[in-house]
Parts: sequence; C-alpha cells; structure tokens
Amino acid sequence: MKKTKPSASSAKALVVKSQAAPPAATPSEAQRLAAAILEVLAGVRSPPAASELLGISLPRYYQLEARALEGLVAALAPRPLGKQPSLENRVKQLEKELEAARRACARQEALVRLTQRSVGLAALAKPKSPPPAATTSGKGRKPRRPMVRALKAAETLRAQASAAETGNPPTTSLQPTAPSGGAEEARP
Repeated sequence: MKKTKPSASSAKALVVKSQAAPPAATPSEAQRLAAAILEVLAGVRSPPAASELLGISLPRYYQLEARALEGLVAALAPRPLGKQPSLENRVKQLEKELEAARRACARQEALVRLTQRSVGLAALAKPKSPPPAATTSGKGRKPRRPMVRALKAAETLRAQASAAETGNPPTTSLQPTAPSGGAEEARP
C-alpha cells in the first residue's frame, strides 16, 4: 500500500465531521475506525498517523483500539450451545408457576372447608387485621391470638365463678369426663 498524507483541507473536513457526531456514529464511520485500527495492528500505519487520519487525539485512538480488541476477544469467545433463556421468558415461567401454586392453594383450602363441614367442625374465620394499637405496642411483635379451646375454657371458668358466687353447683368441668355406663369399677 502506498502511504499518502492527507491534505490540509481533507484533515479539516475530518475534524469538523468528527466534532459533529461521535466516532462510529454510522456504520461507515465504524468501518473507517476498524480499518485504521487494523492498519496500525498490521504495522502499515503508526498510531499517531492513524489518529491524525481519523481526526482524533492519540489517547482517544488508544481507547478505541482497546475497545476494538475487547470486542474481538468477546466475539471469539465460545458461545453456549442451544437456546438460551431470556429474562422475559423466565418471568413468564415464574408467573405460570405462581398461578399454578395459587390454584393448588385454593384447591387445598376448598378441601379443608369440605373436610371441616363433613366432620362437623365450625369453619375458622379468616384472620382480620389487628387493631392499630396492637401493632404499635413497642415490642415489635404481634400479640398472640387466643385459641378456641382457651376461649371455651375461659367461658367455663367464668360460669363456674358466677355459679360459686350464687351458690349453685358448677354444671360443667374443665376436664373431659368418661361416659358413665357402670363398666368401670371403683378401686379402693
């Protein structure tokens, strides 16, 4: 190849052109940069001559050369085989799994309600949100919700206490009683 020096007017045109748009703004500009970098790497042109030809500073030329080499290495890196999952497909897959889990949960809840009805248990009410005073107690923990058995036991204790005040014998006990059929013997 014959080395030619650009004329002053063409150098000014290149400088004006590169100021109007960043280098590699168009494919033709990118091709010019690539050709100049390859010429330097092949030893045909020196880096200062290439930067002067492109109308950029020498440090900027070295930046572009480094980017070009990084791109070359990245393009030659082995690619994974097969179709690669995209983030959009992963989101769609997770949304399908979430919907399937919600359907399974609703099915299990329906089975629990059906089982409770068939056994004769009262369906538990859905928990309501705690009152605002309970959540701002300062401890940072929710207060413990009373169990149904505990409520029944408390009601029985209140009934026994009111019966004791009035003088009536208690009619209920906290302990479960065995059916009386006379089959049990009293042991001394």
